[in-house]
Amino acid sequence: MSNLTLTQLVKTYGQTEVLHSIDLEIEDGEFVVLVGPSGCGKSTTLRLIAGLEEATSGTIEIGGKVVNNLEPKERNIAMVFQNYAIYPHMSVRKNIGFGLRSSKMAKADKEKRIDEIAEILGMTDLLSRKPNQLSGGQRQRVAIGRAIVRDPQVFLFDEPLSNLDAALRVQTRLEIAKLHRRMDATMIYVTHDQVEAMTLADRIVVLNAGNVEQFGSPLELYHRPQNLFVATFIGSPTMNIVAGTLAGASNGDAEVKVANGSVLHAKVDASNMSGGTDVKVGMRPEHLSLCAVDDGETFRGSIDVIEELGESFLAHVDVGEGERIIVRGDGTARVKEGETVGIRFRPEDGHVFSASGAALPRTSPDAFPESGAPTLN
Repeated sequence: MSNLTLTQLVKTYGQTEVLHSIDLEIEDGEFVVLVGPSGCGKSTTLRLIAGLEEATSGTIEIGGKVVNNLEPKERNIAMVFQNYAIYPHMSVRKNIGFGLRSSKMAKADKEKRIDEIAEILGMTDLLSRKPNQLSGGQRQRVAIGRAIVRDPQVFLFDEPLSNLDAALRVQTRLEIAKLHRRMDATMIYVTHDQVEAMTLADRIVVLNAGNVEQFGSPLELYHRPQNLFVATFIGSPTMNIVAGTLAGASNGDAEVKVANGSVLHAKVDASNMSGGTDVKVGMRPEHLSLCAVDDGETFRGSIDVIEELGESFLAHVDVGEGERIIVRGDGTARVKEGETVGIRFRPEDGHVFSASGAALPRTSPDAFPESGAPTLN
């Protein structure tokens, strides 16, 4: 078993507490991504799991065994760093096999294991090369190979793609995803890139200032953020947020009046809140659509900027009172910068957040399926 449990994990440096009682239960074979802004505690959490830092309090269990007092080499984990950490004077074969240097395996078995890992990583033809003869993505694969050659219980990745260019990031990300499916191993991956988190993870841990804001599947975090921080951190471009006051609530529908005078309806349960309460309404850019003025729009505004992306476009619309809204449309934009447009918004796509930032419960039944995947017709 390679499950991992963190219980009330705390880390302080002097008088500063950087991790605040972290509780996580990671299942055997899961790919879990820790994501959050710089300084949120994600790398510190990874280093505590690896044994490179000592926890101030709390427990770390790997495979049902408390490992707080074990040295890193005794925890049966492997870690891949962002700077590759491979030996420039060694060949790919020797770099991959370095993890077996203290193993009691016979030499022939070690060579067989190295060949198996090279085949998994698509590096069989590169085993005799030195690191300076490899691309950045190939060097990172060598570092991954050295980690997996020992068959550890848990793999730890600390921003392994941050030194690669955009094309290599995508390619290596796909290779890591395929590697996880092939090995069915427990992997914990740290990144500041929420796109990496969404595309790789079985579940995502969103950290902020040393606290777990939410732990769930990528689609759960995207469609049902528990608070304003998660709503604005997950998604690119970010969720539109408009400040307003609650004008009424009934039958699972909230009516919110915003600063420019527009009245928004959102399918959320605001029955425990009184009228006049300050709230914020969240709207994903792809859930909005442009329309002609006086054609049933929710907002009306002037387009500041249009970003053409090829398969879609982003329209940045000034709706007055200092509020700007991003609308994502399919294909090529049929509107121009400076044009006055309307914006439509469906109540079932809305999110409402209280003054504390907590999300009000969604009441729309089809906003996000509880389980299963969409079927093909």
